[in-house]
Amino acid sequence: MSRTHMTASAKPTVIVTRKIPAAVEREIAARFDARLNPDDTPMSADALKEAMRTADALLPCVADRITADILNTPNRRVKLVANYGVGFNNIDIAAAKAAGVLVSNTPEVLTEATADLAMTLLLMAARRAGEGERHVRHGQWTGWRPTHMMGTMVTGKTLGLVGFGRIARAVTKKAHDGFGMKVIFHDPLVAGGALGAEPRETLDAVLQEADFVSLHCPALPETRHLMNAQRFAQMKPLAILINTARGDVVDEAALVAALAGRQIAGAGLDVYEREPAVSPELLSMENVVLLPHLGSATLETREAMGRRALENITLFFAGAALRDRVV
Repeated sequence: MSRTHMTASAKPTVIVTRKIPAAVEREIAARFDARLNPDDTPMSADALKEAMRTADALLPCVADRITADILNTPNRRVKLVANYGVGFNNIDIAAAKAAGVLVSNTPEVLTEATADLAMTLLLMAARRAGEGERHVRHGQWTGWRPTHMMGTMVTGKTLGLVGFGRIARAVTKKAHDGFGMKVIFHDPLVAGGALGAEPRETLDAVLQEADFVSLHCPALPETRHLMNAQRFAQMKPLAILINTARGDVVDEAALVAALAGRQIAGAGLDVYEREPAVSPELLSMENVVLLPHLGSATLETREAMGRRALENITLFFAGAALRDRVV
């Protein structure tokens, strides 16, 4: 039987909250009564509530806040929220569970793209590439000189990973095999080393030893502000922080203070605590590389994310188990 209250011949209605790659939009429209967002305008809370009342499934992205208030919309029809992203901290998971709304995500398909971007940020921050490009664009470059804009080597340095899931393992391969880096990590859920990476018993041990610290932990209540003033004080003065995980893993005010006080040398950030807002102090700092949440932003990856979300929606309406069930 259909998992909707519609007639057997009718297609379930799926509302897609933002514009996604055209190839995936065509596939969704072919299978379902798809309500797309061609102009990519973010949906307000009221619009999301209306979607909850009029759709059978919702396909939001990580920028959509699916709160308890939205999940508990009176006369809610939506039974599945198929999140477009591996993270799901934009959704009130406890409220979804209480309301009987299933939630899925799109893991695995963005691993390599995000790992590539972590290495991009690491290299840019180490070699002052963002600062150098601004120097050229603003017409300030006067020519080569021996002491101009010296950065730090990456090859042979120690990379510390906070978390050792899929993305961290992909970073390990790129850093260890490609740049000859020593890779260490802390992950309470991983017992032994792998892929050339060595475990450390505590996060503090990683911070004290690493030349670069790259964050790869999920956004959970216990990881909020994991990187705080105390943790920045444990890092080397010449160390660089990389964050492609989630913004609220870092206490952004503490990071600003650590950078301004030269407790650490620099940072490469793709995510922010109050995204899309960025601390004004970070915007003025030359020793910080700032990217607009580009971790999964390749055409191949974004299409794969859409198809993974579509697979979960298709399984749901077929009465089968979701491939990527979160709730």
